[in-house]
Amino acid sequence: MEEEKRSGEGERAISWKLGSYEGAVERTLAALREERIIGRIWAHDHTVWNPNPVEIKNRLGWLHSPGVMAGNIPQLMELADAVRADGYTHALLLGMGGSSLAPEVLGKIFVPQPGSLQFMVLDSTDPGAVLARAEQCDPSRSLCIVSTKSGTTLETLSFFKFFYNRVADTLGTARAGEHFIAITDPGSALADLAGQHGFRATFLNDPHIGGRYSVLSCFGLVPAALMGIDLNVFLERATMMASDAESSAGDAATLGAALGELALAGRNKMTLVASPELASFGNWVEQLLAESTGKEGRGILPVVGEPLGPPEVYGNDRLFVHLRLAGDTQNEAELADLARGGHPVVTINLEDRYALGGQFFLWEMATAVAGWRLGINPFDQPDVESSKVLARRMMNEYLKNQGIPFDEKAALIDGEITVFGGPAIQDFGSVLSAFVEQGMCDGAYVALQAYLQPKQETDHALHHLRVRLRDRFKTAVTVGYGPRYLHSTGQLHKGDGGKGLFVQITADDGVDVPIPDDPGSSASSMTFGLLKKAQAAGDQRALEDAGRRVIRFHLGKDIARGLTRLTETLA
Repeated sequence: MEEEKRSGEGERAISWKLGSYEGAVERTLAALREERIIGRIWAHDHTVWNPNPVEIKNRLGWLHSPGVMAGNIPQLMELADAVRADGYTHALLLGMGGSSLAPEVLGKIFVPQPGSLQFMVLDSTDPGAVLARAEQCDPSRSLCIVSTKSGTTLETLSFFKFFYNRVADTLGTARAGEHFIAITDPGSALADLAGQHGFRATFLNDPHIGGRYSVLSCFGLVPAALMGIDLNVFLERATMMASDAESSAGDAATLGAALGELALAGRNKMTLVASPELASFGNWVEQLLAESTGKEGRGILPVVGEPLGPPEVYGNDRLFVHLRLAGDTQNEAELADLARGGHPVVTINLEDRYALGGQFFLWEMATAVAGWRLGINPFDQPDVESSKVLARRMMNEYLKNQGIPFDEKAALIDGEITVFGGPAIQDFGSVLSAFVEQGMCDGAYVALQAYLQPKQETDHALHHLRVRLRDRFKTAVTVGYGPRYLHSTGQLHKGDGGKGLFVQITADDGVDVPIPDDPGSSASSMTFGLLKKAQAAGDQRALEDAGRRVIRFHLGKDIARGLTRLTETLA
């Protein structure tokens, strides 16, 4: 049976085919109405999620972002006009997680407007990735956006020091600061740095907004203004959705109830299928859902960027959500087959790209509702810090001893590939299969964690490995570049039910890049390559400490060949 939810003047907004789960979702919606959940959320009632207000009462500012930010549009447009008038051609955002994902999505989905800046994001500590961004930006015509809520994010501050020195070397320290702007919370260390180094502008965000809920605040809208996005239209769509989300019958309540109820029923692998033009939206949803719900032994695993397969390659733990742009008929036949095969399918229709303004708010509220149904606090991230602590410990040991004790004893060496951990098997051709088979159970998933330079050929190779794993083991497979995924799915990896199987992939860096100890200083005690290595080792240790199964493949110098060999073992 198909259920339809309507908004506006009768236009279908959300439809679903839930099969045997329809009754359970309807009961959840009834409970949501009876307990006045939506009204209590808008009233900032922390008891919706937890009797303790910590990390809730001070994290609900996102509810009011569309209205608040509408009043800031003139200031944002003034900045965009000024930098264009001054001859800037590029904008480079330096950030991680909630500070970088939404701007990256907007930059990929919206067509650059005439005269707007070419927009790029750096959220990788891979030295090759750092140098690639540096080569794409002329220091004299580029604006760097240093974006971090806390003002202390290690990766972001390392990026800043590197690019500040690069600009200062070209233009001199007296002019370097005018090529930087900051987005942060009031009173943060970054706010102080911005003042010390004469940044062009500093935008202080509402401190009651968490990073992953910040797209409709300064963290998303300052970059959007520099891209030439029409902020009036964008925020109008967000405001319309916020108004709809005040109702227990609104789209956000409907989606949140379905996400939460189906997750409790075992359908906790939310597989996002998007129109090609909207594909990158999944990267933002991934962090929102994974970091918000993956805790206390529960969680919703977002599966994004996966090509659709026939019904038989999927287990009984999938929920498919189709984000469909008007006029797009791609994927409809495959999704209909999946629904007939018993898989629940939810479809969300968007009239155009600017409807994303509403979608950001829709998913934020839906995630809050799903958190209520799961019985968890969707605004904290208790397990994120564990990897950071261990990575910092690794780096401190290096600085003290001039060497990092990263690598445990190799379990297997085959040519350039070295295997660490995993089953006691001396046949490279079967080690990955054995690792997955030994951990396979109902609800299991595989997470590919690639500490490699993000580039198109690596994307393709990881895609083939992912699909081969999914089709062979009939299990969900996710792909994340490290350390980026630590700020996106790292919380869920350690806080969910513990059924993840983690495949780390590392390689030799072709080049390394020093991180200045201070902006303007030539002294360096750490490099980006060593930082990346510490982050990989720290997360491996944190996963193992949480009782997760981890194997690492070190590919040596030839990444493409190494990934191909890994994939071939699954034939």
